[in-house]
Amino acid sequence: MIPCNCVVQDAQVSAASEAVLRQNLNAFTEKHFGEPAEISWLRVPEGSGFTASSPSTSAIVSMRANAPVSKADREPLLRELCAMWMAETNQTLNEVVGVISDPLPTEES
Repeated sequence: MIPCNCVVQDAQVSAASEAVLRQNLNAFTEKHFGEPAEISWLRVPEGSGFTASSPSTSAIVSMRANAPVSKADREPLLRELCAMWMAETNQTLNEVVGVISDPLPTEES
């Protein structure tokens, strides 16, 4: 499973769009990492998220790859991830924070 965290402002994404995004995120992780997405969806309550003293319109989409991702591969993956999100939400690139992290280092015994 590919851990995927989505942080959105309350009432920013409809239930129908959330369902589409969940499906698209799963397709994205299956396509690029060969595993389904394990999605955690967090809604920030109204009045709790701000950017420059105004209510925030930003969303965060963060996932952890199952293998290291080179800089050359990361950039197109992030473009695709953000484009997918923007197409469904009508947000701009200035409102979407996309993150694809490398796996955590493993402890050796």
